[in-house]
Amino acid sequence: MNISRNFKYKFFSKELITPLAGAILVFILDRVSKLGIINHPTNNKTIFINDYLNFELVWNTGIGFGLFSQNANTYYHLISLLILALIIFIIYLIIKADFVEKILFSLICGGAIGNLYDRIIYYAVPDFIDIHIKDFHWFTFNIADIFITLGIILILMKDLLFKKK
Repeated sequence: MNISRNFKYKFFSKELITPLAGAILVFILDRVSKLGIINHPTNNKTIFINDYLNFELVWNTGIGFGLFSQNANTYYHLISLLILALIIFIIYLIIKADFVEKILFSLICGGAIGNLYDRIIYYAVPDFIDIHIKDFHWFTFNIADIFITLGIILILMKDLLFKKK
């Protein structure tokens, strides 16, 4: 009985409300952007933004930036299970981390949950942000990928630049 109360208190403490809200906000931003591109009346044609940016829907069955894309069901499900395990581990890190790291891990968690949701619902992740210079195109990505990458970069910078001695 006491363990249950202690878990409930720790999980819903003031320290975790902000990171939880951050992860939910990232998830919502990701969903809204993906639904906007999926339901856009262009019938999945390229939406020209400027000379360096287009929105073009690409269905990604791999992991970040289209890596490991393949049609094999076994690999797809194994990657999805691995992503779920990583999300659970990130939630553990959010609970154990200091406040700044909680926020940074929540960015990663919200993005990862957004992409996992798509893998479950659509059997692929809709990527649509196409950055390019002339004929050189970077990997197509989405809002969730931005938050995952931003969270990882900021955690690395925090650890490298502000390491306690």
